[in-house]
Amino acid sequence: MNEYKSTKLFDGYSTAFRQWRAEHSHCKFLHGYAMKFKVTFTGRLDELNWVCDFGSFKRNGIKEHMSHMFDHTTIVAKDDPYLKHFQDLHNSDLVQLRIMDDVGCEKFAEYVFKLINDQIKIETNGRVSVHKVQCWEHEDNMAEYSE
Repeated sequence: MNEYKSTKLFDGYSTAFRQWRAEHSHCKFLHGYAMKFKVTFTGRLDELNWVCDFGSFKRNGIKEHMSHMFDHTTIVAKDDPYLKHFQDLHNSDLVQLRIMDDVGCEKFAEYVFKLINDQIKIETNGRVSVHKVQCWEHEDNMAEYSE
């Protein structure tokens, strides 16, 4: 049976984060990017000759969740030694804080992969899965996750 691929771009996310373990780098400081995620799907075509119905991301809440996590947010790792300070900023309504196990483009790509892959498998009864997710922080830097 033929396998096809299609790609959906999720972009326009202004996200700030820091990689507190990067003592050797300016990445230890809070900084932000205009993030985008390029999600590639693989699977068989449906009755409309589509791999993936891109409209499903609005219907199933993926687009809303992506905005909740990455649009005008500050993301820190759950073990960041300054987590309490970030929580205070959140409680003062100065940042929209999101806490993840780990931060960085690699971990953001993995997060989006798992989020969308689980949903698309349900939506398509296993006909489609996520092939890979690329997380771009700008046109020069990208990380990719696949399983």
